[in-house]
Amino acid sequence: MVIKVYLATSSGSTAIKKKQQDVVGFLEALKIEYMQLDIASNEENRQWMRENVPGEKKPTNGIPLPPQIFNGEDYCGDYDTFFDAKEENQVFEFLGLPAPPGSKPTTRKKPEQPTEVAEGPAGDEEAVLEDTKAASEGEAPGLHVTAEEPTAQIKKTPRQDEKDEEEDEAKDEDDQPVSEGEEDLCVSEED
Repeated sequence: MVIKVYLATSSGSTAIKKKQQDVVGFLEALKIEYMQLDIASNEENRQWMRENVPGEKKPTNGIPLPPQIFNGEDYCGDYDTFFDAKEENQVFEFLGLPAPPGSKPTTRKKPEQPTEVAEGPAGDEEAVLEDTKAASEGEAPGLHVTAEEPTAQIKKTPRQDEKDEEEDEAKDEDDQPVSEGEEDLCVSEED
């Protein structure tokens, strides 16, 4: 079957144009046979696309935006699902096509399990609870790393500390108001 990509050739949205170019360019790079069907200049294409996008895949306003991808009459997905399949190296599966000879078979990844907070010094549980509370109140929480493996902490070198202090001092000096006498002195030094 031929892959059908429903596009809007005269879209005013640069985001839609980029998404359409991404899909078409990727299909061309993989040498996948496809047809471009314009919904901007052909009302039949627009109606067919809108009627054949499944209800759960339609946006809240009910009108699906291009690009929409079909394998014959079968709906494959929109740009976001295409992008996810591309990132997971599952484009052929997404399109309902057999993988080309010599390619590695792919299997769908299981959804990732939530990771636990990396253990650190005592009291981290309280910090996480405080950050959760702060986030719910609209405040910026502190940085907490969640990982399966311990991560190395980044330490500043003495030179970096000196540089940071110098920048802070220069910033503080620039923020000070200038008296008339000092202003005249600065002007004469520049001359």
